[in-house]
Amino acid sequence: MNIDVENVVAEPKKDLSFLTSLPGALERLKIFNADLSDPESFRPAIEGCTGVFHVATPIDFGNQESEEIVTKRSVHGAMGILQACLDSKTVKKVVYTSSAATVIVNGKHLDEMDESFWSDIDYVKSLNSDAASHIISKTLTEKAVLGFSEKHGLEVVTLILSFVIGPFICPKIPASVLSVFEMVFADPSESSSLIRLDLVHVDDVARANIFLFENPEAKGRYNCSAKATPVESTSKLFSTKYSELRMPSKGSEVKQRINYPSLSMKKLLDLGFQFKYGAEEMFDDTIKCCKEKARLQ
Repeated sequence: MNIDVENVVAEPKKDLSFLTSLPGALERLKIFNADLSDPESFRPAIEGCTGVFHVATPIDFGNQESEEIVTKRSVHGAMGILQACLDSKTVKKVVYTSSAATVIVNGKHLDEMDESFWSDIDYVKSLNSDAASHIISKTLTEKAVLGFSEKHGLEVVTLILSFVIGPFICPKIPASVLSVFEMVFADPSESSSLIRLDLVHVDDVARANIFLFENPEAKGRYNCSAKATPVESTSKLFSTKYSELRMPSKGSEVKQRINYPSLSMKKLLDLGFQFKYGAEEMFDDTIKCCKEKARLQ
């Protein structure tokens, strides 16, 4: 596998030292300016590659843009990237990063769902959720990606992630980590917290990407979540093991806690993948990193 490209949407003056200072970056890392609004901008990064990992997505939880605009950018960007992969004549497989949001938001009352389930767009719209544009755009983009693969014969697998936690190299705490902390630290009467958290360690995510790329039997969609843990028991763990930590409350209005299904891991495990990290290890690594970066007190 010859992957020497980091597809980063970077402003000309943006500080990328957290990437360029990585061990071996001088010899092995190339950074390209690319934008999902301009899929052609990804062509120089894709040229000559044998594999592409598409992890970017537009996110607008603040609802500053319409769902239609966010979805168009996501789908249009993904289609342009896949077309560039097809035109390259060198790309053998694409691994597309999807989300549990494309599987579980459909109103079906089940304990867990496998990759045959899809979130229902009409149901998502009926929820009036701040995350609606993200759920809809990810669902329609993943369907478009798989449709492109079937139509054009480009091999694509999708990796459907739950909440990703663990150590990070970026300057700010990743949104996925913040979301988990906000739910774990929140008063039970506050916020629209989930009842249960599906979690996966970032290192397992990286391993799963490589595993699906290298495995010739990998086809279609794959859920990726190592552990489903109740928010209540996780909060108790934090109150004892990490009692010194505090997260500011947003003071949000009282809402009902949400009980979404967990992701079934059978397909990925049956293919031979094994997760290395349990929930407590994930939190230990996450909190250690936050402390080292002085982001969590």
